[in-house]
Amino acid sequence: MRLLLIEDERELATALSAALSRHGIVIDHAVYLADAFELTRQNTYDAILLDRRLPDGEGLTFIPKLRRAGVDTPVIVLTARNEPMERVEGLDLGADDYLGKPFLVEELMARVRALLRRPPTLEEQTIRVGRLHIDPLHLDVMAGTVPLDLPRRELLVLQALARRKGKTVLRSTLEEAVYNYEEEIQSNALDAHISRLRKRLADAGAGVTIHNIRGVGYLLREE
Repeated sequence: MRLLLIEDERELATALSAALSRHGIVIDHAVYLADAFELTRQNTYDAILLDRRLPDGEGLTFIPKLRRAGVDTPVIVLTARNEPMERVEGLDLGADDYLGKPFLVEELMARVRALLRRPPTLEEQTIRVGRLHIDPLHLDVMAGTVPLDLPRRELLVLQALARRKGKTVLRSTLEEAVYNYEEEIQSNALDAHISRLRKRLADAGAGVTIHNIRGVGYLLREE
């Protein structure tokens, strides 16, 4: 899952990004609405988390601009402006949900999952390949009837490959699934994740193999 966080309070943004990362989510962060809009042109997000008070304007103005550009990504407004009529204003201007600060990360995660269960943003929740059953919303992986405990980044690699089983996935696509745009990626980091993932899948009898397409990317096949 990849989210865009638009928030100008650096400490809050850092803490929230760290907390969501522990749930297997890749977070891109923007302080300014203009930068956030450019990010939506360059990337596809599962949801957008939007503050109202931002340095270059009222956050709610971002939503109509987004919709005019043809972007239907769900938007959750996160704000201290949480009076009833302010919530009404936010929802009327196109917000999909509205959450007042302070809030529990667990509640935010529940609201994100609820949004992603709604058409038309609903993706097939369970990915089945080989003996694997992957639930990307709850970060569960089963090999047959046995839970498979994977580190977050290996899980993100597996999801990206499993969604495109039988097809070559570019290295750049896998890196985008695992890292946010601000992280510095070591040249061999992806290869290290895949090497460890291969061993875990083989040990679990997952019924899939990951093949290296030299100079291009990786491909996941069912055995």
